[in-house]
Amino acid sequence: MPEAVPRSPRRDDTAADADSLERMGRIDEQPVPAPSISPFLEPDLPPFVDESA
Repeated sequence: MPEAVPRSPRRDDTAADADSLERMGRIDEQPVPAPSISPFLEPDLPPFVDESA
């Protein structure tokens, strides 16, 4: 199988991912979400209300 040809990162206006847009100066630096303290817990949802009764 032939080797892949190395290419430089895209630097055009059609780049759509946040990392590319950030490097081009089009958007501000994106925040990195904090890791979850308890990733295996169920989400805290409001109580279910059965309106059919």
